Formats: sequence, structure tokens, C-alpha cells
Amino acid sequence: MISICAPSLFAQAVQEKPAELQGIDIEEHLGQQIPLDLQFTNENGQLESIGSYFNRGKPVILILAYYECPMLCTLVLNGMAFGVSQLDWTLGNEFQILTISINPAETPELASAKKVNLLNTIQKKKNENGWRFFVGKQEQITKLADAIGFKYYYDEKQRRFAHPAVATILSPDGRISRYLYGVDFKKQDLRLALLEASEGRIGNSIDRIILYCFHYDPAARGYVLFATNVMKLGGLVTVIAVGALLTIFWIRERRRKPAINLPLYHN
Repeated sequence: MISICAPSLFAQAVQEKPAELQGIDIEEHLGQQIPLDLQFTNENGQLESIGSYFNRGKPVILILAYYECPMLCTLVLNGMAFGVSQLDWTLGNEFQILTISINPAETPELASAKKVNLLNTIQKKKNENGWRFFVGKQEQITKLADAIGFKYYYDEKQRRFAHPAVATILSPDGRISRYLYGVDFKKQDLRLALLEASEGRIGNSIDRIILYCFHYDPAARGYVLFATNVMKLGGLVTVIAVGALLTIFWIRERRRKPAINLPLYHN
């Protein structure tokens, strides 16, 4: 009896949620350009245009969060710090991270404290300016959130922001390339998303081959092996290998075959 009633009770609970909470989600805007003229204040108290972090030839990871979030934002940011620690690339060299607070009441001091805390968890070589933390005015925050399809809501009673857990991967020129969801950012997903956003301009030849073999599966919300491309690549490798073996065999046969001396005729 309990198992029969549970789904209906759950559905009723969902329906009773405030309309604003039901709208919390990501509306994907893949391929669209974010506004690069938006200005935010960094952790040092300096006003900057986010456009200054683009067109540098490297992809950008954008995270909307807030620094006094009691749970979810901390999990997202810690998950990103751990994921970055697993990459072979150096934060700030091959890619950039921007975290922007969705709470207009937060201060650069809060942003600075969060930066120090997170960078200390990355136990590898890093560029200190590779992960920047910003606060800003509501108008600027709203424009950026709308551009990436980030739907959130401020709960007056709880005095908290309700929001999705997501990192947005942007191309070097500021186009939305991919969304990575959740609080656990796997090394493979991060690497492939950054490779995809950079269109193969970062990484080495092996990375580009790996990117060819994987594709993003929206259902799995991650990168999975693409069997068709693997078969194509396997066929190409087989052809090259056979060609190389035949070439080696032909060269050896030529060396073993004695030269034929033709008789000379004199009139």
C-alpha cells in the first residue's frame, strides 16, 4: 500500500513547490555567445570586464555560485577543484576558470577568502590568476545568468538561493560549448569538454584522437565512447599497419633478390 501511494505523494509534493522553485534548471544555449562587455569586481576589489579573459586562445570554465552558500555551491566548487587537480594541464595556462557570485550583496573579501581556500586544495602547479572570483551588481548577474540559461531563485524565508549545480564550458571567444552537471567533475569529462571547446587547440595529438573517439551523451550527462568513430579509427590504423608491413616486406625482398647481369652482344 505504501509503495502505491508513494509516487502520488511525491507528485503532490512537487506540485506544492513554489512556482519559482519548479523553474530552477538550465536552459541550454549551446553555441551562443555570452556578453563579454559585462563588468564584475574581482577578489582584489578591481572592476573588470569578463571579456578580458577571452580571446586568449584557451577555453574558459564559468561557474555561477555564491560564497556563503551553505552546501551546494561548496560541493560544486570543491568538485571542480578536485577535477582540476586530476588534469595534466596547468590551471591558468591551458584553461581559465571564472566564478561569479549570484548574490549581489556579497563582497570582494568573501570572494578572496573562497579563492584562497580552493586554490590551497589544488596540490599541483597552478597559475594564481587561473581561477578568478567575482562579485557584481544584480543587472550584470542577471544578464550573464540569462545568457547561459541559468535559472535560479532567492528563497526569502530560507534566505538562500536555490540554483542548479553546473559548470559552463566556453570557447576562447566566449561561445557556450558544453554544460557539465553535478558536483563531481570527472577527469575525462573535464579534459574532453576543454578539448572540444578549444577545438583541439590545446593538448597533444593523443588528446585529439581521444576526443574523436568520444562524444557527449546528454542522457548520461557525460562523454561516452563513440563506437562508430572507434571502428573508423581502428580501420584506418589497420590499413596503415598492413601498408607498413607490405612496404617492409617489399623492401626486404628487393634486397634479397640478386641482380641479373644481362649478356653483352658485340657486332
